[in-house]
Amino acid sequence: MKLLVIFFLSLPLYAKYANLNNVADWSNQATIPLGTSRENIYQLNPEKLKQYQKDGYIHALIYPVSVTGLLMPFDPLKNFLEADTKNPIKKIIRRITNKKMGFKTVKGFYQWLGLNEYPQEGARGVFKIPYPNGTRPEFFMGATLMQTKHAKGLTFSCAACHTATLFGKPIMGLTNRRVRANSLFKMAKKTVRLIPSGIFQVATGASKDERKMFKRTKKNLRSVDAIYPQVLGLDTSLPQVALSLARRNPDEYATKSKFYEKFPRKNELTHFVSDSKPAVWWNLKYKTRWLSDGSIVAGNPILTNFLWNELGRGTDLKALEKWMQDNQKTIDQLTVAAFSTKAPRWTDFFAADSIDIASAKRGEANYLVSCKKCHGVYEKGWSSENVNELTPTEQLATTKIIYHEKTPVKDVGTDPQRWMGTKYFSENLNKLAISKWMKTVVRPQMGYVPPPLVGIFARYPYFHNNSIPNLCALLTIPKNRPTTFIQGPSIDPETDFQAECVGYPVGADIPKEWKKDKSAFFDTTKPGLGNMGHSRMLLNKDGTEKYSQNEKLDIINFLKTL
Repeated sequence: MKLLVIFFLSLPLYAKYANLNNVADWSNQATIPLGTSRENIYQLNPEKLKQYQKDGYIHALIYPVSVTGLLMPFDPLKNFLEADTKNPIKKIIRRITNKKMGFKTVKGFYQWLGLNEYPQEGARGVFKIPYPNGTRPEFFMGATLMQTKHAKGLTFSCAACHTATLFGKPIMGLTNRRVRANSLFKMAKKTVRLIPSGIFQVATGASKDERKMFKRTKKNLRSVDAIYPQVLGLDTSLPQVALSLARRNPDEYATKSKFYEKFPRKNELTHFVSDSKPAVWWNLKYKTRWLSDGSIVAGNPILTNFLWNELGRGTDLKALEKWMQDNQKTIDQLTVAAFSTKAPRWTDFFAADSIDIASAKRGEANYLVSCKKCHGVYEKGWSSENVNELTPTEQLATTKIIYHEKTPVKDVGTDPQRWMGTKYFSENLNKLAISKWMKTVVRPQMGYVPPPLVGIFARYPYFHNNSIPNLCALLTIPKNRPTTFIQGPSIDPETDFQAECVGYPVGADIPKEWKKDKSAFFDTTKPGLGNMGHSRMLLNKDGTEKYSQNEKLDIINFLKTL
């Protein structure tokens, strides 16, 4: 009888929880009515939506997965970084890498990694990002100091790859063009395993508990593998997941295997380049499938993100599954935050009169001829009946977005290696018990998702592999596109941005200081980095270009307003 009472008393709470989970359709049959979005993914009331968004952003900034496999003891790391050059660990790392580390402080480490500082107090609108503890942190966005029962460890969160600085202002959900997350894993893989825990403790002043944390990380790194991106700003999580799975048993929980850690199973992604860039968050609300190739055809992408992260961190999947089951509210909050993220607008940075509305209207007409079938329709303020009552900024604003009911995948001749890479690990992912519990399905595709173009001006360089530096290059036939450019920082819009072409300056306009950073040099002749394709819509039937230079600039003026 007592058990029955407890059961019935718990029903309202369970029902509320289950209903929230069932509001969103994560199946491969999901559709979004034309002209709408899933911005309020769980249909929360305004007050709860606002609170969930704030809490979700904090989870994005401070990694919530307490069972994560890789944690570096923070205080010993700080002591190590700031130690003199005679420190024995620094000698070991220099011997292994044959070069000095590029940073001497924790702040320098964050900067090398490509993390961005929190916004200054008083930031508003799209620039407002919550401070995790109410005051502006000294650590950067994406850095997480996780307090365990043993020690305080450093790890990195979603914000490492999904926050970026645009013209000196940090924006949540924007692709980080200069993150070195995968390089960090590769560096850790090469160095940490060779550092004896005893030397680590003595050289860094670590406590016994911090030494235990270091040993745990060393152990988990055995089941992790990673590769360096071809160029700064690209992500190699696809091979990291595949190659890490190859170091585990081929069972439903990918349990740890000392044998496979030493003798991993063969996988083509060891050498087959499938680099791509992290996606912007504000497009999630318009989509029903995930990743640049749309290969995740079912499942909540936040759960997928956690699974891929933790496979690449050597985490026990049974522990991860239990964490997911016990922390559904955290997952819901992060999901709400990601789906409700808003894109920056051109007028957040530049005056409205920097766009010639007459030119943008002409560009809209040509866009509707050549682009709307794939990228959707964007109704503008300038088409409103009360246009004469609107300010220039309101006239430029998008009033309605009509994308697709189901997210399409198109092969328009762009570099195929990213979508081809999915086949080398999708089967192993789908058979995992945790994937089945998450109801996540990965299905290799032929082509890429033509994304909604919201905030397109902020998303340079273009294509899934960053091979197009600006919109002028995008609207140029492939043989005339730049073959090299440099992915520099985005601080000064006068020098770091080509406003007319929207994107990186190229050729003689590249700032001289950028040329010092060899890791940011983009060469489109390399495997997986090709800038071909996406040209058929730019050509007439006889192969001649459809649009003149002035007409292309009109289209670009229209795209600036999206």
